[in-house]
Amino acid sequence: MKNVIYEQYRKLIRNSKYRWIVIIASAAYIISPVDLLPELFTFPVGLIDDGLVATLLVTEVSAILTEKMKAKKEGRSGVDFDNDEKNTVDVGSSRMK
Repeated sequence: MKNVIYEQYRKLIRNSKYRWIVIIASAAYIISPVDLLPELFTFPVGLIDDGLVATLLVTEVSAILTEKMKAKKEGRSGVDFDNDEKNTVDVGSSRMK
């Protein structure tokens, strides 16, 4: 259950099919008056959920842009985030009693 929300968010934003939907939805959540923790009643605490979404958004967008800039600098056409098989490491696991 470790970092499930972050991993799902990262997977969605790195998929070109859903990238703009996730970016727009994240930005809309940040500026929306409807929140999980409304600022009106719990001012300092109400900013935490907005801050977390903003942090996730900025972190992932900057990572995508950095990787694209590196790929361009190295002469590659781009980074393929949709093809996870190239980037997947197969780790054999065993069950221990």
